[in-house]
Amino acid sequence: MKRLFALVAVLALLAGCNTIAGAGRDISNAGDSIENAAKKK
Repeated sequence: MKRLFALVAVLALLAGCNTIAGAGRDISNAGDSIENAAKKK
């Protein structure tokens, strides 16, 4: 039972890291789009 809990905890942490990394990329892309739009004006 402890092994199962440890495995689930590790998988949750890995999934969380991927989600945070994805959100960071999305925010970065949005910032780049805003910057590009500002340069065109």
